Order: sequence, then structure tokens, then C-alpha cells
Amino acid sequence: MSHFAEIDENGTVLRVLVVPDTQEDRGQDYLTNDLKLGGTWIQTSYNTSANVHTLGGTPLRKNYAGVGYSYDQTRDAFISPQPYPSWLLVESTCQWESPTPYPDDGERYQWNEATLNWVVL
Repeated sequence: MSHFAEIDENGTVLRVLVVPDTQEDRGQDYLTNDLKLGGTWIQTSYNTSANVHTLGGTPLRKNYAGVGYSYDQTRDAFISPQPYPSWLLVESTCQWESPTPYPDDGERYQWNEATLNWVVL
């Protein structure tokens, strides 16, 4: 199965659909014309996260697309919404990173944007 994300004129992902493997090479045409869905469709890989293919293959567009993600044409990447204003995009993975690393002490934390730090739950 192949997955394709429909994006709007701003690059926002509207939905992700599965395309039969036999139609993968013509996914845009298959979805737009054969299924008469219209729109702009970009292939995404269910097995890609943080620019790594989980099965050892070639990563595709840095991350699997999700509804509300954006497609950045310059980076050729799907990017999730920024979780907090202080978080920065890591170019190599196109994932967001907090300005303070997540503690590695076995505790569970949540981000506090006011203090720009992790708080124990």
C-alpha cells in the first residue's frame, strides 16, 4: 500500500489516503482523475519518521503526513504543527525540539512554556 496526502494551497494536509501498490507510480493521477477527488496529492511513507525509514528503506519526505501537518516544498518534508512557540525545527529531521532537553531520569514530564522547562507530572 502507498499513502498520499492531500494538501491545500497553503501546503496544509487535509487527509491521507491509501493507494493500491499497482497505482503508486501514478498516485496523483489515480486520486485526482480515476477516483475524481481532485486536489493536490503528495506521496508520504507510513514507515518514515524523523528522516529514518523504520524498515531500513529510504526515508520519504522526513515524516509521515498527518492531518494538520504542513508540506514544505523547499524542504520536501511533512512537518507537524509547532507544539509550543519556543520549540525549534530540527532541519535534519523536520521535527520540533524543546529548548531544554527532556530529562532522562525515568520520571514523566510535561512541557511548561512559561518557564521553558519540563515539569514532573
